Amino acid sequence: MHPKDVLGRQGEQLAAEYLENEGFRILDRNYRCAGGEIDIVAADRRMLVACEVKTRSDLRFGTPVEAVTREKLRRLRRLAVHWVLTHGVFFDGLRVDIVGVLRSPSGDFTIEHVRGAG
Repeated sequence: MHPKDVLGRQGEQLAAEYLENEGFRILDRNYRCAGGEIDIVAADRRMLVACEVKTRSDLRFGTPVEAVTREKLRRLRRLAVHWVLTHGVFFDGLRVDIVGVLRSPSGDFTIEHVRGAG
């Protein structure tokens, strides 16, 4: 497996653990359909949350959160609606969050969570 893929998987696992520790309920991971993929589908009380996880090992190209475009956020919203319709589970609302994971040179990770990014 390519080191970038290993880092991405680590980041997604850390993001899922972080969200659970924050009280979110993980409903699905790596949900795929014809329109794309949602890294993590979670419930935050009665709110469905589609989470985009971005993991980086340096800031050369900006922070992980800065890497998520407006178009990506719009696509995630459409995918979240698809998830709801496919699973028949309804919520009071829907939002898109970003979880940025940054690995320092020492190997430590920091997490930045942006609620309601899109």
